[in-house]
Amino acid sequence: MKKPTHKIYRTTNWPAYNRALINRGNIAIWFDPTTQWYALSKGKQGRNKTYSDAAIQC
Repeated sequence: MKKPTHKIYRTTNWPAYNRALINRGNIAIWFDPTTQWYALSKGKQGRNKTYSDAAIQC
């Protein structure tokens, strides 16, 4: 049985290909500006939490 031959792909739009390689590792993260980052004081004994649960999940 013969091995299947691989298709050869040729790049025809080099600027778009190079731009795609550059942007491949970029990630955009959007945060809600109303998110409360710091935890509120509970009024109990002991150390207060520094960050809210929503901040930790991010």
